[in-house]
Amino acid sequence: MKNINSKPFDTPLGFFWAAAEAGIKLANRLDLGLLNSETPCNAAAVFTQNLFCAAPVTFCREMLSAHGNNIRGVVVNSGCANAATGPDGLENARLMARMPQSTGCAMADSENFFVCSTGTIGVQLPMDRIRAGIAEASKKLAQTTEGFLDFATAIMTTDTVRKTAAASLEVEGTTVRLVACAKGSGMIHPDMATLLAYVATDAKAAPEVLDRAFRYAVDRSLNCMTVDGDTSTNDTAIILANGASGAEIAAGSEAERDFTAALTSVLQDLARQLARDGEGATKLVEILVTGAPDFLSARKVGRSIAGSNLVKTAIYGRDANWGRIVCSAGYAGVPFDVDRVRLTMGEILLFEAGGPVPFSEEDALKVLSEEKIVIHIDLGAGNEEATVWTCDLTEKYIEINGSYRT
Repeated sequence: MKNINSKPFDTPLGFFWAAAEAGIKLANRLDLGLLNSETPCNAAAVFTQNLFCAAPVTFCREMLSAHGNNIRGVVVNSGCANAATGPDGLENARLMARMPQSTGCAMADSENFFVCSTGTIGVQLPMDRIRAGIAEASKKLAQTTEGFLDFATAIMTTDTVRKTAAASLEVEGTTVRLVACAKGSGMIHPDMATLLAYVATDAKAAPEVLDRAFRYAVDRSLNCMTVDGDTSTNDTAIILANGASGAEIAAGSEAERDFTAALTSVLQDLARQLARDGEGATKLVEILVTGAPDFLSARKVGRSIAGSNLVKTAIYGRDANWGRIVCSAGYAGVPFDVDRVRLTMGEILLFEAGGPVPFSEEDALKVLSEEKIVIHIDLGAGNEEATVWTCDLTEKYIEINGSYRT
């Protein structure tokens, strides 16, 4: 299995990972992942704002509220979303959380597991296969990079590559480690209040510190990307901190600032990988919005540009149609003076002082032939900025989604 991020890394202390072939949708592929901490974790999480949220999302919200300072791990399956499945779906999510303990997982001394699912909507989970998969994964749990990578593979659906990221920082002479993985290629337009993301760290952090850092990081990463404008029923991002390193991230400390920065960097790495692996994509598009009155306004403009099918198809066709970019910025709902806007693509200036700037079509074609396209729009309305990631839109996207269930 190809991995975009091939840099070596160490997994955090005290976390064990495994995956199994449960045969949930397809045979002979990893589709059941298990993450287990040898000690209870503090947790933070954000979830989809889609009103048709999946049963696992409802369950995870309940689990976070009741046991957010005593979580032992995560169970996740791919191939079946367990969304729009009624009371039976919710009961199956609850059963799934109890299975690590009931199947004899050595470190599962409680039922406090988050449960996540991804795949086809409107289908009940095959619970016999889920149970067998959890039992198999329980026997394979390992505190290794290989176990982590297997877990990252098991959560994939239409993804073509694994998405992983890692970072470390020093807190008063002690190393704190973070690892993260995510899945998602289509139905990607997060509004985290079918993307799944998991972060594990051996830092010691109180729930309120963890929640503050996580929400800041998610707002500047997973909430700054789009593939196709569809917000999934199952979007879930979770961070677990077990404190195994002994290094404390105290509220308001320099350690909290450093930890938040490291976490943001890790999640931004994942966001870039997710956008680049958009269904059928051939290019990563990075949209930098500067000169905004505040971060949210900058992100709003960036997401408007990133969500424009006309922009995305122009990039696929290597057409420097800058009019589509300023058009999508203009309907974002953010006030600015168009005469102060400056737009570049790569190093090519396209628009300034309210009008077009002559440019070489040959030079523009070279920029648009790269695998990564950088669009920079300065609004001239302030000092804040945001970066948003997306991809081009190709015929392959239609091919993949026109036959998703077959």
